[in-house]
Amino acid sequence: MGIRILLADDHTIVLQGLSRFLREQADMEVVGQAKDGVTTVQLARELTPDIIIMDISMPGLSGIEATRRIHGEKPEVKIIGLSMHAAKRYVQEMYRAGARGYLLKDCDFDELVTAIHTVAGGGTYFAGEFAAVIGRADQKGSASTSA
Repeated sequence: MGIRILLADDHTIVLQGLSRFLREQADMEVVGQAKDGVTTVQLARELTPDIIIMDISMPGLSGIEATRRIHGEKPEVKIIGLSMHAAKRYVQEMYRAGARGYLLKDCDFDELVTAIHTVAGGGTYFAGEFAAVIGRADQKGSASTSA
């Protein structure tokens, strides 16, 4: 059995594109898709995926709040933020909410695959300059360090 992935994004083309590419990976299985934060939380409860690829800006419930709720209920489900938001505050908020990774939507697909493998294996993956942001947040004691 491969890495079970739930996709959460309010843009259909993003969901369809990610789903198609991830299904081509021999060790990955897309088990569900959600277009809003409330549905993402519900599907996380029902499906218990290994990884959730989470957009930040979604209707009803933001990706940050959905991450917080899922992490609180099912800390074994690992979440990777995938967003257009490059502001460091979004990265820090996702990290505090329980995300184990963060990439921008302009990343290469291969980088997303690397992030999924890293996070599924128990590590963290914060692209580029975001790793330093998380490191500083940990040093200040303002970000969660729980796995």
